[in-house]
Amino acid sequence: MSLIGKSAVVTGAAMGIGRAITEVLLQNGAKVALLDVNETAGRSLKEVLDREYPPERTLFLSCDVKSEEQIKGCERKGFKTLDRVEDHRFSLCCPAGLQETAETFGGIDIMCNNAGILNEAAWEKAVSINMMGVIRGTYLALEHMSKLSGGRGGVIVNMASMAGLGPLPSCPVYTATKHGVVGFTRAMAAASTASGYGVRVNVLCPGFVETDLFSAVKTNLGRFSHMGDATEQLMQHLGVISVSDVAQSVLEMVTDETLSGRACCLSPRGREYVDFPSFAQ
Repeated sequence: MSLIGKSAVVTGAAMGIGRAITEVLLQNGAKVALLDVNETAGRSLKEVLDREYPPERTLFLSCDVKSEEQIKGCERKGFKTLDRVEDHRFSLCCPAGLQETAETFGGIDIMCNNAGILNEAAWEKAVSINMMGVIRGTYLALEHMSKLSGGRGGVIVNMASMAGLGPLPSCPVYTATKHGVVGFTRAMAAASTASGYGVRVNVLCPGFVETDLFSAVKTNLGRFSHMGDATEQLMQHLGVISVSDVAQSVLEMVTDETLSGRACCLSPRGREYVDFPSFAQ
């Protein structure tokens, strides 16, 4: 699948993994809508990208994926792309709002549900962002991507973690949400095939990544803070990968049209696609 002229949406796009995904998609010819709750970082990235790419190839949307009310009233933050500045409300839950985004880019071909946090103390917030945000983003994207609703098909990549394949003892809630993302992705891929949506759905499970999320992991363990040193030792044992490594794996999942319903484990040793037991008749 060539990305030239394709339209992508990336959540949590302003920094870290999301920024690296945005950049690699742009480098390969896509147009990208950047969704992030951090408006300052999002505006800054948009300005940086506008110096490297035509401004109309990116769009920043200020959005909190955990809040149903905020995602319904998500703000489109305009920049001087066509000698005008826009600042108006639009709805990610309303088909008319997504239609405006689709019209800006000529449709939606790629959805990267990347936004996530690690915070065992604020565990309800973690569930809302890591799990519900992925489900909400997938369902809303399908409204525009599914061939059953007039879309062109495409691909959705959800961001999980190695903790979605095996437990991270100091982070039970994070582990649970990422297991949920893996299961949801695999079921959605099967549902898409059976229903004829024409949308591939994959999940990436990186190990420890060099981001703010994991650099501050010891301060976000809540009742499991006594396990901070053990978690740090595990990080040192397994090693750390870069955000560009993660972005390249996302690129592979987007462009390789043979991949659907696959979970890719990414570590310093490389990429490995995981095989699960099958219960199909």
